[in-house]
Amino acid sequence: MREIELKFQIPAAARDRVQRAVATKTARVLPLAAAYADTADERLARAGFALRLRREGTRWVQTLKGRGDGLMDRLEHEVELPDTAAAPVLDPARHAGTPAGDALARLLADGAPLIERYRTEIVRQLRRVRSGGAVIEIALDEGRIVAGERSAAVCEIEFELLSGPPAALLALAEQWVARHGLWLDVRTKAERGTRLARGLERVPAVRATAPELPSAAGTAQAFGAMLHSALRQVLPNGAEIASATGEAETLHQLRVGLRRLRSALKVFAAWSPDEAAALALDEALAAPFAALGASRDAEVAAALLAPLAEAGAPPLALPGADDAPLPAAVVAAPGYTRLMLRTMALALVALQTPGGHLERAAAARLAADWREARRDARRFARLDTEQRHRLRKRLKRLRYAIEFLQPALRPRRARQALKALRVALDGLGQANDHAVARATLAARAAADPSDPGLAFALGWLTGREDAVRAEAAAALAPLDEVRRFWR
Repeated sequence: MREIELKFQIPAAARDRVQRAVATKTARVLPLAAAYADTADERLARAGFALRLRREGTRWVQTLKGRGDGLMDRLEHEVELPDTAAAPVLDPARHAGTPAGDALARLLADGAPLIERYRTEIVRQLRRVRSGGAVIEIALDEGRIVAGERSAAVCEIEFELLSGPPAALLALAEQWVARHGLWLDVRTKAERGTRLARGLERVPAVRATAPELPSAAGTAQAFGAMLHSALRQVLPNGAEIASATGEAETLHQLRVGLRRLRSALKVFAAWSPDEAAALALDEALAAPFAALGASRDAEVAAALLAPLAEAGAPPLALPGADDAPLPAAVVAAPGYTRLMLRTMALALVALQTPGGHLERAAAARLAADWREARRDARRFARLDTEQRHRLRKRLKRLRYAIEFLQPALRPRRARQALKALRVALDGLGQANDHAVARATLAARAAADPSDPGLAFALGWLTGREDAVRAEAAAALAPLDEVRRFWR
């Protein structure tokens, strides 16, 4: 009834090597031809379901897959059909009595007909391995997805857990990532097929969702749910960036997800079943996070062009982001993928560990952080640039922590605290952009002191500094009105 698997894309340079690694003496080759059905209004896809009829070698199999945890666990129900020369008729009733089948019946209760939306033509190489007390099936899929006259190539490798602990699946996958440079892709063939049928090259960025805390969750389970929530934002956005189908908003939401993830790892490390591992992951994620934001300084400086022109500035050539690493290369790097797998492994262990009393621990954790934030906000005028930057980072972590823990907080007061934090962070963000722009242009002016445009811009920024600082201080004032927001 469930499918636990991980799927990876294969860099072109590694395809021959991966093929040789899969094509052992015990491997077998299986041609797969599948037709995926949905209603005309795509209600199955919108609900996270995929219904297909597939010819697997010499047998017919009807499969229903349902939305899972967004990482590696999905509902699945398969029905093997009698061998016939012609394709059997697709029948949703074959899945009746299963969780996914009952949900499908509700979706089709009005009698809406099913139509073929797209199909797949795949040659699969299969081998089974034993690793870490588990039996895992490795499948290399090559072929294409077809929707009308449109098609998309498929070359990916899947690791499916047949029996044993999921941690073994993650560990084996990490070995293959290190060896072959694979990158994690949580998008399914069904999702890619639906996009192809719609004629879409790009999809909206995935935004943050609240963690799903288990009933009566303890601190460790809450920690695992936080990591899980952050990964559900990070992984799909990362897949779009790695495949070069993401947009600016996709990259922004990926960075937001990574901030949330790092906040959970750092702020709640003591709740983790392995505190040292949590802190090590946070530290290791600092480099790819910084690389993904390397073009940010140039964007901040470029935003000055319009106000500088209004102020009468001479023409100004601003620094570009030519030296910044490509986001796709950052996310598709084996080191980044291995960090994602290790975070998934830590979340898995945490979700299986009760931990301490959540509400008491949440109150204690947030009380200390809130006191520090309010203290620094009161003395903001006396802080230097680096201290203000640290305050901004602390407030971001505090905001994410409150969002993660909202089920354990007083709803009205938590909303009040979040509103105050958003106002404060907007003000500090503008002050930070001002400081970044000034530092960027100062470095440029040091290299080219004769540029009149740079001298004008630096003078203009210096003249606005007191006003920017005052606006930031005013934005921090609402923090002092929120004294306690936990039970």
